[in-house]
Amino acid sequence: MSEVKVAVLGGSGAGKSALAVRFLTRRFIGEYASGAECIYTKHLCLDGRQIHLEIYDPCSQPQQGKLSLADELHWADGFIIVYDISDRASFAFAKALLYRIRESHIGVCKKMVESSIFLVGNKQDLCHMREVGWDEGQKLAIDNKCQFCELSAAEHYQEVVAMFTKVLRNITANSKVKEKRRPSGSKSMAKLINNVFGKRRKSV
Repeated sequence: MSEVKVAVLGGSGAGKSALAVRFLTRRFIGEYASGAECIYTKHLCLDGRQIHLEIYDPCSQPQQGKLSLADELHWADGFIIVYDISDRASFAFAKALLYRIRESHIGVCKKMVESSIFLVGNKQDLCHMREVGWDEGQKLAIDNKCQFCELSAAEHYQEVVAMFTKVLRNITANSKVKEKRRPSGSKSMAKLINNVFGKRRKSV
């Protein structure tokens, strides 16, 4: 069974938890206020391949302060960067996250070569309150060599599933590389997660 680890990052209120829970359970959570970080776990089958998926959800990330991302960059195989199309500040924060990831790719963190990054403009159902244009999101994705989509976690379940599926396919396409990198067994990774994040785990 392949292990796949995805970090869902973005500013406070962008809809990170809503996207993750929507994908894993089909349910939509309109309000999700929590200061606790979570790792959701799920077994699924993708293209005939069994996958043990872990999704890191920081639940609440401040939009101010230094973005180190050192722990997330070391842990994750892929990243979903989320912003709210009705909140320009969340778009600016997503841009800062992408810059930090790209900076790590160019610098010390070579692992990004085999990682998948997806930029998501969430809350498309609030298009009447839009502050960030589709073309702006597309340009940011092109500039950072990542994939892009707009959707609504509230209304677009199938689009949410399609987005996560693309991320998982991109990651598993590099499975041979990751198997050489990743230590055998899961104990060392579990220890890393506990030491670095100390998070609650939720199986869904």
